Amino acid sequence: MKANITKIISDIQKANYFSGSILVTENENVLVETSFGHANRSEKLKNDTSTRFGIASGSKLLTAIAICQLVENGKLSFDTKLSDCLKVDFPHFDKNITVHDLLTHTSGISDYFDEELMDDFEELWSEFPMYQLRRLSGFLPLFQNEKMKLKVGERFHYNNAGYILLGLIIEEASGFTFTDYIQTFIFNKNNMKDSGYFEFDALPQNTAIGYIDLPSGKWKTNIYSLPVKGGSDGGAFITVNDMTKLWNALMNYSILNEKHTKLLLNPHVNVEEEVHYYGYGVWIKKNQTSVEKYHVMGYDPGVCFHSSYYPEASISIVVCSNKSDGAYDIVKVLEKELISNHLDS
Repeated sequence: MKANITKIISDIQKANYFSGSILVTENENVLVETSFGHANRSEKLKNDTSTRFGIASGSKLLTAIAICQLVENGKLSFDTKLSDCLKVDFPHFDKNITVHDLLTHTSGISDYFDEELMDDFEELWSEFPMYQLRRLSGFLPLFQNEKMKLKVGERFHYNNAGYILLGLIIEEASGFTFTDYIQTFIFNKNNMKDSGYFEFDALPQNTAIGYIDLPSGKWKTNIYSLPVKGGSDGGAFITVNDMTKLWNALMNYSILNEKHTKLLLNPHVNVEEEVHYYGYGVWIKKNQTSVEKYHVMGYDPGVCFHSSYYPEASISIVVCSNKSDGAYDIVKVLEKELISNHLDS
């Protein structure tokens, strides 16, 4: 079976020029571990499983874990109102928005990058230079004075601004900067030694540069396409090994206690029909009787990331790419060849 999967993945890579790393584990056993493409095209430095990749919005899981840790430690509650935990003026925001609403994308606030209205992330930086965004407070002018888009709790509306607010809440409740909190209480605590929030103009060794392939056949890096440093809505860097450690820590209740892990993984809001839900920072796909998978994903210019955990099979999949697409094609094949066959056997 492994040989067959390796050939299928290789065929997909040749078809879409996938660039990145793949790691699939079942409990402690490695099922698939491979890499393609270059972390640095100019220097011909190849990707490998120790390469650090940007994971874009996949980072929202980290923010949600941090909030749950603070709730577990009595610093917050999910019912705490935004107006009670941030000393920032939002003149048009509903005073009843809670931490839970922000976690589940049901707050109703306007997003600074509304995926229902916009499709070019680079448009944002014509008025707000990306190189100035090194702290979460720098994002506030992008949405602070906007009116509500929806009523609180009206429906799911994927919202980056809401997760910026959660990061600011983490800073206020913990006394740490957001990135220092994640480094101390998630990355360091779980031996995720290669992960972090790195600045584009000071990337550490073995970090993949994000590439945007142009219709002309040429390419450019994403250094002018994203904030110079990631934050609570996206932008962490992680290795496939470290992401696997994060899933293991969640499922073994070593990053949160059992109660708060189950709250994080609870399908709080329906996103699409009766199968797709959102928990706290994590997407959930259900069948009629159980959860098929928990998954996170991230797309930015020059970044494509998918990672899933399949509880019935005890399998985790991590696919990181330093291109704008390609990861999901790999995940679909892995699900078909590994997950479906495992559950049918």
